[in-house]
Amino acid sequence: MPGLAAGGGEKALVNLLGQLDYGRYDVDLFLLDHGGLFMDLLPREVRLLPLPARYERFRRPALRSVLASLRAGDPELAFCRVLYAVRSRIGRTEAVREQYGWRYLRRALASAVSDRYDAAIGFLEKTSTYFCVDLVRADRKIGWIHIDYDRLGMDPAFDDPYFAKLDHLVTVSEECAAVLKTRFPRHREKIRVIRNIVSPAVVRRLAEAETGDLYGRREGEMIIVSVGRLHPQKGFDLAIDACALLVEQGRKVRWFVIGEGGERERLEKRIRERGLEGRFVLLGVKANPYPYMRQADIYAQPSRFEGKPIAVDEAKMLGLPILVTDYPTAGSQIVHEKNGLIAAMEPEAIAGGLMRLMDDPALREQLVRNLALEPLGTEDEVRKFDALLEGESEWTAGSGKQASCSS
Repeated sequence: MPGLAAGGGEKALVNLLGQLDYGRYDVDLFLLDHGGLFMDLLPREVRLLPLPARYERFRRPALRSVLASLRAGDPELAFCRVLYAVRSRIGRTEAVREQYGWRYLRRALASAVSDRYDAAIGFLEKTSTYFCVDLVRADRKIGWIHIDYDRLGMDPAFDDPYFAKLDHLVTVSEECAAVLKTRFPRHREKIRVIRNIVSPAVVRRLAEAETGDLYGRREGEMIIVSVGRLHPQKGFDLAIDACALLVEQGRKVRWFVIGEGGERERLEKRIRERGLEGRFVLLGVKANPYPYMRQADIYAQPSRFEGKPIAVDEAKMLGLPILVTDYPTAGSQIVHEKNGLIAAMEPEAIAGGLMRLMDDPALREQLVRNLALEPLGTEDEVRKFDALLEGESEWTAGSGKQASCSS
C-alpha cells in the first residue's frame, strides 16, 4: 500500500484490519510512506515492516537521490532514479506514468520483504499489486481494485500479465467487476466482489464526538458537505460552479469540502473567480469528519468516476439526504428518488438537484426514512475475505487455519 493518507482505499484497509481475527492471522503491512491520517488507526497487532535503505535513498528528490546513491556506492540505483524521473514525465495519464515507473521503483524495493507468506495482498491498484506479484513470496496472491478501471486511465496491456499471476482480483462493487470482466475476459473467473467494510455503530458513535456548532450556522441557510481528495476525479470544480448557480438564485447556502490534495490551489483560484469566498470552503483533512457530516443538511458527491465511495455509505448511515452525479457506478449505492438523487455530471444539473432537496422537505424526509430501512453495515464482508485467504470457492467462513498477510 502506498500509505495511509486520507483516501477511500486507505480507509477501506484500516476498516478491514479492524475487523480481522488476530487469533487467526498474523499480519505484516508494507507501506511506501509511514505517514498519513490513518496511521494511528492501525490495530496494534499489525506489524509495520521497515523501509529498505535503498528505497529511503530512492524516494528523495531526484538530484539528492542520485547523489546519495553514488555516495553509497550504488550507481545502479542512481541510474534507475534518473530513468524513473524521466519515465514519470512520459505517459498520457498519471496512472500510466505510475505503471511504467514501476520498472525502476521495484529495484529500490527488492529487499523490502524477506519472509514467505500464506497470502499476499496488493490492496490498491497499480504499485501495490505489482509489489505483491514481483517482490513477495506467497502461496496465494490477491490484487484489489477500488475504482472503475476504465475511468482511471491505466494501460490494460501492462496490467494483464500481472493479473495473470494473481489467484484472485477483488473489487468493491458488481459494476466495477463487470468492467474488469469486459476489459480482462481471460481473468474473469478470478474476479470477486468484496464491499468496503463500514460499521454504522462506529460511524454514529464518532459523529457524536463533537456537539458544538461546527459551521457557525446562520439563520435560514443550508449546509452542504462533501468528502474526498482534492483531485479532478472528485469533481469539485463542478461543485464550485454549481454553488455559484445556487448563489445566483439567491440561495442561502454554504458548501464545505473535507479533504486535501494536489488540486487545492486550482480550486481556490476557481472559488475566487466565482466570488465564492466563504461560500465554498475547503476545510482540509479532518481526523474525524463525521460530526461535520452529521451537522450538514445535504451530502453531495459530485464525482466524475468512482468505485464505491465509502463516504456515500457513511452519509447514508448518518441519515443525510444525498445527491450524487451519474458516474457509472452510482447505482450501486443510490437509487434515484428512493434513497437519494442522481444528477447529470454538469453544474446546472447538480444545482438543480440540490435546489430540489432544499425546496422539498417532504422529499428529504422520505429519502431519510428509506435510508433507515436499508441494511447498511458491511462487517460480514470480512467472511468473504477469510474465504479468499483459505482458498475456498464459496463465500463461507474459513477453517480457522492461521495465515500471514502482506499488503
